[in-house]
Amino acid sequence: MSRTPRRGGRLGRALSNIAVGLGCVLFLGGFVLAAFLYQPYTVPTDSMAPVVSSGDRVLAERIEGHEVRHGDVVVFSDAEWGDLPMIKRVVGMGGDTVACCDESGRLTVNGDPIEEPYLDERYGEYAASPTGFTAEVPEGELFLLGDDRSDSLDSRSLLAEGSPATVPQDAVSARVEATVWPFDRIGSLPEADGFADQPGGVSGNGPLWPLVWATGAGAVLIIAGAAYPPIARLTSRSRRDGVHSSSVTHNEGTHG
Repeated sequence: MSRTPRRGGRLGRALSNIAVGLGCVLFLGGFVLAAFLYQPYTVPTDSMAPVVSSGDRVLAERIEGHEVRHGDVVVFSDAEWGDLPMIKRVVGMGGDTVACCDESGRLTVNGDPIEEPYLDERYGEYAASPTGFTAEVPEGELFLLGDDRSDSLDSRSLLAEGSPATVPQDAVSARVEATVWPFDRIGSLPEADGFADQPGGVSGNGPLWPLVWATGAGAVLIIAGAAYPPIARLTSRSRRDGVHSSSVTHNEGTHG
């Protein structure tokens, strides 16, 4: 009769150790990979509102210029733009003709109207741009716009000044994937499916959320595995106390 609890205790301790070990692998692996693949940024202005606003903290996947696709919200630095990290949306790439606006007030790329549901609907037919423009994008360059087209210094501004309106692809260092603060805005950026028919298509989801789930699952396993030994000891002690109490009561009854 006494062997079963001991066997059960050994099995429980073994499973506890496995849970802690697996949890450490998931937690540390997910955390380290996320830190290697992603860079946090604080958004400095409202030029990308309402998708991201001033003060929001975002996570951006580290990428190289050749990985950029239409519709990406990218982090870049370029001397013509002040040589500071900036966040804008890629609406045109090398060889594209970008123009605004068509009869429905939409941006066009290579003559194709682009649906942009992430723009602020309050501006109605002027959401895509309150001013008209046409631009030919040189090879290896990007044409960038803020999502708040009524209040964004972007490629249109440089185009109007007669300056180079584009940014080299190599100036891009990361692609914004999610907002992580404030709490009520946590989540992935909306997909830019309106650009899906353009050459190269649009970017897929990065590994951020699988890494978040792996890290969270690892934390749960570590806590559960570490909690098992003291819980098992308390349970075992309670059982012994119960058996002892029952034995004492039985003996007293027999003696009487």
